[in-house]
Amino acid sequence: MMVKGIIFDIKRYAIHDGPGIRTTIFMKGCPLRCWWCHNPEGISPKPDIMYFSFKCIHCHTCVKACPENAVSFDENEIQHIDREKCTGCGICAELCPTNALRLVGKVVTVDELIREIEKDIKFHDSSDGGVTFSGGEPLFQPEFLEDILKECKKRYIHTTVDTSGYAPTRILEKILSYTDLFLYDLKLFDEKEHIKYTGVPNELIKKNLIFLVEKKANVILRFPVIPGITDTEWNVKGWARFLSELDLSSIQEIDLLPYHDVGEKFNRLGREYKMEVHHAPSDETLKWIKEEFKGLGLKVKIGG
Repeated sequence: MMVKGIIFDIKRYAIHDGPGIRTTIFMKGCPLRCWWCHNPEGISPKPDIMYFSFKCIHCHTCVKACPENAVSFDENEIQHIDREKCTGCGICAELCPTNALRLVGKVVTVDELIREIEKDIKFHDSSDGGVTFSGGEPLFQPEFLEDILKECKKRYIHTTVDTSGYAPTRILEKILSYTDLFLYDLKLFDEKEHIKYTGVPNELIKKNLIFLVEKKANVILRFPVIPGITDTEWNVKGWARFLSELDLSSIQEIDLLPYHDVGEKFNRLGREYKMEVHHAPSDETLKWIKEEFKGLGLKVKIGG
């Protein structure tokens, strides 16, 4: 049976998702619920409807079109989508005359996706680039990810997997020989804090990083710098101590990713945005975190 996956975007000519010019494939579904998630449209494994209120002309076409009666307007002409009823069929988005509604999520086969990737091979080859699988969480669709990685390797396309590391280790074992580089997130060192801000514990994430390091996989660590949450001295020093006990020879660098506010994305999806701070970390904060990780002998870059 042909394995199918669901993606929500293809970003071409990407230069921050691995070496060279890349094609970044954003895959749907993620087990984490990070408060600051920059791609909340990738959280649900199913298609979502995003609502761009500034485009809406209140014609009520969507209300009439929805087969589940999931769309309504109140007396102030504010639209509401019942996310429990919505099946993500996309009919409302197809009929919306101003594109105020957008369907996020598309089912694709491995063959369909590889054809899209192959369109960019000349850019990959000229820049030592390739394809990056991001999300969401690409390990959330393990069979599809494994199959598409195999097809990429048959074509000598450099492959990168951007992951939270929160998945059974056996999935990493299956894709290890088809993955040239892992972009691996480190968020909160304390397990209780990790559960609070991401919804899941971090023991498996630590275990899987140890696994990749022991297998000599190529890894770039990514550290989201979230004011008041991940940028605390206790958190940074906790990760530094953890990393100091590993063989860091296979870790190419660590990228510090400054937070930026994406509350509007959450609003468009009808999701709660829990972040109370809405500003980027200061230059001083980024500088001291950089120096802390540099002290381990790691190359440190701001941005990624």
